[in-house]
Amino acid sequence: MKKMLNKALTTVAVIGVLAGCASEEDTIIMAPVPQVDSEFTTSSVWSSSVGNGVEQYFSKLSPQYAYGKVFVASRNGEVKALDPENGKALWAIDLEEDTSARLSGGIAAAYDKLFIGSENGEIIALNQETGELLWRTPVQGEVLSTPATDENLVMAHTSEGLLIALDQQSGVQKWAISTEVPTLTLRGTSAPVAVSGGVFWGTANGRLAAAIVQRGQLIWQQPIGTPKGATEIDRIVDVDASPMLMGSTLYVVGYNGQLTAIDLRSGQPAWKRTYSSATDIANDGSRVFLVTEKDHLVAVDARSGTELWTNKQLEHRLVTAPKVIGDYLVVGDSEGYLYWVDRSSGEFVAMEDEGNGGFAVAPIQLSDGFVITTRNGNVKKLTLSQ
Repeated sequence: MKKMLNKALTTVAVIGVLAGCASEEDTIIMAPVPQVDSEFTTSSVWSSSVGNGVEQYFSKLSPQYAYGKVFVASRNGEVKALDPENGKALWAIDLEEDTSARLSGGIAAAYDKLFIGSENGEIIALNQETGELLWRTPVQGEVLSTPATDENLVMAHTSEGLLIALDQQSGVQKWAISTEVPTLTLRGTSAPVAVSGGVFWGTANGRLAAAIVQRGQLIWQQPIGTPKGATEIDRIVDVDASPMLMGSTLYVVGYNGQLTAIDLRSGQPAWKRTYSSATDIANDGSRVFLVTEKDHLVAVDARSGTELWTNKQLEHRLVTAPKVIGDYLVVGDSEGYLYWVDRSSGEFVAMEDEGNGGFAVAPIQLSDGFVITTRNGNVKKLTLSQ
């Protein structure tokens, strides 16, 4: 019965209707495409592809720009390095073996390597220059989020509630920290963030955890959400969003929880505000941006947590995590629309239909443009045209 409930909840989370589980009479209605008088358009510099992308699976494989290359991957195991100037493949590798590689966690770049996790319970290391497979280590649980790197270690958070550290050179496990996983959880795990010898990650039981990287020693846990309600679904308090560091403050948000600012040194909260989200957050140095469980865009003051604006026009459009690109906040939706938002007012500045199966992840910025990847594997470099 427990497995059936987990499977059912996973399906609900993927299609984005979990917010309506409080009542059988609730109806989730996707907001219509907003009418936007675009102040600019985008121009395509080049286009490429990577397998079938992630299709309609949960996998959130964000492209990565590092070592002067754009790295992209598909769920079924294709990984490519693209020249950012012309989009040509510098190398490609297929990690599929007897079954689909089911890549889902990544891409992380460090130590002249790429690190990618999979739903098959693996962490994979590739040579960033050639694409050569260096090692492939099995771990306990699915790796659904991007690994972190520090102190010559690769750290991945698995669906079994484990933060596992592997030696970056050999893939040998060095330590593991276990946290509680409730009976029902959202589909997804918080990507760990490593800084100044510490590693921080959200847990399925509603906490932000901190550990010492070198020893794998848990040092504190801070509640982000407290289970409430009569049913297990009501009591879900997953922290699936990755913590975000700004200065000496960590920001994190939880589902059925709070947006919380935490002092990095003490582990104590500076402020808390009630928002529910399982999506990564962004900042522009003075503001924190988030997408709520209802796909509302919100900006709050980073110092005080005061809400600055809310944009509800994308309600239930299955919006990506927000991304700051140039002067704008950018999100994509499940139908393939890309939205450019004024960071000060929350008003739409431009909108473009990229189609191609919709977006699972936000764009990434380059020095002379930005790269988008769609669910069906299309990869494009775009620039803004006034």
